[in-house]
Amino acid sequence: MTQSLKVNRRSRWNNVFVHILLWGVIFILPYFFMDPERVFNWKSFARSLPDLLGFMLIFYLNYFLLIDKLLFKGKTKQFVVYNLLLIVGIAFLMHYSRGWLTALMPEIMPRWRMRRRMIPLSFVVRNFTSLFLMTGLSLALKMTVRWFEVDNERKELAKAKSEAELQNLKNQINPHFLLNTLNNIYALIEFNPPKAQQAVVDLSKMLRHLLYDNNQAYVPLRQEVDFMRNYVELMRIRLSENVQLNTHFAYSEGKETLISPLIFISLIENAFKHGVSGDKPSFIDISLVEHEDGRVEFVCNNSYFPKSESDKSGSGIGLELVKRRLELLYPGNYTWETEIKDDMYTTVLVIDTKRSTDDTELLDSGR
Repeated sequence: MTQSLKVNRRSRWNNVFVHILLWGVIFILPYFFMDPERVFNWKSFARSLPDLLGFMLIFYLNYFLLIDKLLFKGKTKQFVVYNLLLIVGIAFLMHYSRGWLTALMPEIMPRWRMRRRMIPLSFVVRNFTSLFLMTGLSLALKMTVRWFEVDNERKELAKAKSEAELQNLKNQINPHFLLNTLNNIYALIEFNPPKAQQAVVDLSKMLRHLLYDNNQAYVPLRQEVDFMRNYVELMRIRLSENVQLNTHFAYSEGKETLISPLIFISLIENAFKHGVSGDKPSFIDISLVEHEDGRVEFVCNNSYFPKSESDKSGSGIGLELVKRRLELLYPGNYTWETEIKDDMYTTVLVIDTKRSTDDTELLDSGR
C-alpha cells in the first residue's frame, strides 16, 4: 500500500472518530448523569430524539452537500438562502415531531408537559438558534478538514518539487564532476601516458559509484568515503612534487550512517582547483570525521591561488549546487563556513546526520 493511500485511509478514520465523538459528547453523554438511580436516562433521551435528528439532518446536509456544492464554489447567496429554508423547515418538523412522538409513546412525556403549549417566542429562540449553531458547527468542521487536506496537498507538492529539484541538481553535478576529471586526464596524457591509462581505470571505478549508487537519496558514509579516496588518488597522479597532499578519514565501520552522495566531492574539487600551483609550494589537507553524536565533520585546508577570469577550467557551479542541496536535504541540520586568511582557504562543513534522519522519519510518519 502506498504512503498516500495509508494517509487517506487514516484521515477517513480520523474523521469518523471526530463525528462519533462530537455527537456522543453533545447528545449522549449528558444522559448518563441526569438520573443518579439509573445508568442511562432512556426517557429523556427519547424525548430529545426529534432535536437530535433535526440537528444531524441540517449538519450533514451542509457537510456533505451544501458547503461543497455551493459555498466552496462561490455561490454564497444560494448557500445562505438554502440554509434559511432548511432551518425553518427543520425547526417546524422538530416542533411537531414531539407531538407525534408523544402520541406514539405517551409514557416518555410527563402529563404537565403534555398539557403545556410552547410559547412561539420560546419556539423561535430554542429551535432556530440551535439549528443556526449546528450549521456553523458543520461549516467550522468542514473548513478544518478542508484546511488539513489543502495543507497535506501543499506538503506533498513541496516534497515532489524538492525531490525533482534534487534530482535535477544531481544530474548537473555528474556532468560537472566528469568534466573536471576528464580535463585532468587530458592534461595527464600529455606528459605521462601510463599514468593516464591508470587514471582511466580509476575513473571507471568512480563511474560505477555514480551510475549505481548515486541514484539513491542517501548512501552509507563508508561508501562515500571510498569514492572520495579514489577521487583523491586520481588527482594525486597529476600532482607535482611541490604539492603536499594529506588525507584523514575517521568513521565507524559498524554504524550505518547515511549521507547524501557527492556532497563533499565538490569541496574537494574546489581545493584541487584553487589550491595547487605549478611552480609554488602548495598543500591540501582533507579531513572527514564521524562523531559519536551523529555529526559528520568535513574540514579542508588548502593553499589559495585564485583563478583568473580567463581560466576556463570548470564552470564554477559546484559550490552553488552543494549549497542548494544542503538547503533541501539538511535544512537546519548543517553548518558550512569558509574563510580565506594568509593565502589559505578553509572550508568546514558539519552535517548532523542523526537529526536529519529523525526529521525525515517524523515528516514521513505525519503524512
